[in-house]
Amino acid sequence: MAKSGFESLLEALRASGMNTDDIGGATASAGAGAKGSSSEGGSGAGDAKGGKGSGGPATPHIDLSFLDDVHGPKGKGGWIALIVVALLVIAALYWWFHPAISINSGGLWSAVGVICLIAFALIWYRYQGYKNGSGKVEKSPKKAKRTKWLLVVPVAVIAAGLLGALFSNAIVPGNAEKYSSVLKTDELAFAEDIKEANYSEIPVIDRNSAILLGNREMGSIPEYVSQFEVSDLYSQINYHGEPVRVSPLGYADLFKWFTNRDAGIPAYSLVNMTTQDSEIVRLGDNPIYYSQSEPLARNIDRHVQLKYPFYIFDELSFEIDEDGHAWWICPVRTFTIGLFGGYTIDRVVLCDATTGECTELAVQDVPQWVDRVYPAELLLEQYNWYGSYHNGWLNSFLGQEGVVMTTPGTDGSAGYNYIAKDDDVWVYTGVTSATADNSIIGFVLVNQRTQESHFYSVAGATEASAMESAEGQVQNLRYTATFPLLINVANQPTYFMALKDGAGLVKKFAMVDIQRYQNVAVGDTVAETQTAYEALLATNGVLSNETDLTDVEEITGTIEKMAQAVIDGNSHFFLTIAGQDGLFDFALPGLLEVVTYNVGDQITFTYLATEGSNQVYSIIGPDGEKVATASGEDNAEGQQVDEDAQQDADAAPEQAA
Repeated sequence: MAKSGFESLLEALRASGMNTDDIGGATASAGAGAKGSSSEGGSGAGDAKGGKGSGGPATPHIDLSFLDDVHGPKGKGGWIALIVVALLVIAALYWWFHPAISINSGGLWSAVGVICLIAFALIWYRYQGYKNGSGKVEKSPKKAKRTKWLLVVPVAVIAAGLLGALFSNAIVPGNAEKYSSVLKTDELAFAEDIKEANYSEIPVIDRNSAILLGNREMGSIPEYVSQFEVSDLYSQINYHGEPVRVSPLGYADLFKWFTNRDAGIPAYSLVNMTTQDSEIVRLGDNPIYYSQSEPLARNIDRHVQLKYPFYIFDELSFEIDEDGHAWWICPVRTFTIGLFGGYTIDRVVLCDATTGECTELAVQDVPQWVDRVYPAELLLEQYNWYGSYHNGWLNSFLGQEGVVMTTPGTDGSAGYNYIAKDDDVWVYTGVTSATADNSIIGFVLVNQRTQESHFYSVAGATEASAMESAEGQVQNLRYTATFPLLINVANQPTYFMALKDGAGLVKKFAMVDIQRYQNVAVGDTVAETQTAYEALLATNGVLSNETDLTDVEEITGTIEKMAQAVIDGNSHFFLTIAGQDGLFDFALPGLLEVVTYNVGDQITFTYLATEGSNQVYSIIGPDGEKVATASGEDNAEGQQVDEDAQQDADAAPEQAA
């Protein structure tokens, strides 16, 4: 009989001197008949060629003896090895992703839910095998019953998570009241609580401008540029009584981290929000070792979460204390409604950015230099809970009586800004009705350190409307307005904003009257803008008390020239005074008394110095009393007398009849 190809190959290998006795092992006895195993006494071709009498070579095979046929790993050793490997993988995944181990963690519940679904599917498959019998699984009613009870475990876990989510919802009776009381807000009077604007405490630029300034300053330090970059955090804080934004440097890439990690991050960026000065502050012997740009153990998020595995941390912020030392502020979330509802901050972990040492404090024990305990977005959400639910859940979407919300930003996101008050940072936002029209009913200030909240009832335009009004004043320059700040100017609630060019640089400033947003003043400096704004308020009759004005001056002099002009449909008299520079603007009808004066007459009046012309506020008579004001308040009584006299005259014929 002809030899197979495999046998011919073996013979060729033997002829070359190779030992082929162990190749493939022995063949199965059932397959050896063709080579001598067909007769009982024959030795077969395998014996003739030096084989082992097994009937020729067998096909190669893989030894899977460490597994049995049905149950996976063979013996206890196999199971132990599998469990150890699984635990190591789980530990590595936990270290890398570091999720919070908390019953209130939505992420943890999502992972548990997926595991429960997989477990349910596997148990169900085994249950069907025991119930009906399939493959190598024998039918066993007893095991089927026991396995069926195991299905309860994943179902119960998933049900607990769903119930926890349900009882976190405002629809559950009593929950709406709980939501509305998470943030307690007091209503105060604006002029009494908000002091006159102190421009050393007012940020004149926004976060985007601060980032531009900080990145530009980074270019002045060549030894840092190629190794580090400025993080985009830029937390706003109060530092030595001034509003600033601070942000740590970070490693430029993974290779830069590897070469610089031993020395740490050497500096942070600091931008003064009032003077627009920026600098890169070197840390000397106290570099930043713990940061968000660290990929491994010194990553600040991983470091804090692994140190406090059962805490759910909100967004971390970077701050510096009064000595300029770098810290990470790590607020801890707590949930007050169900499993996932009504979250707020009850504890804070302060982490030293140099040593990694952590200090856990209650909110009321946080030191004064810490400015950001409650994230701005959280405070706005808490106020919106009050605005929606303080009259009940059903009213929040049906009747909507008294339902209010914070005003949105220009891009549809939350609209807010920061102001410095009492050495703290307060979040400012307007409050509008549920219909989200273009007007506000007031505004709210919330302290980011203490959660203290104040509401001020002021009807007026939304921030977006004020921004459009300010941009309209410089539409030929195509400047864009930043989100406004709320300030007190002459006891008037006022929007203050910067106007930026296409490159993001601040070119001008604007002030807009909240209640009459057509009153807009624009200037190159903050002081110039304020003066023009106060003059505008006086001219338009908004200010009825001269003491509200900050820069009002009184002058007595001889009129050299007089001229009349119509501006925007309103009549104005312009005078020049002997020995004085500039024009003096007398707006009519409030200052109508000016028409009784001629060139050469002596006149006494008060005015506000502004660029181009000086806005006159009041005319003073010979006896020292005001005879007219820009607001026309001194003419009001006389006008009312004339109206009463006219009414009497009209009524006389009727009485005679």
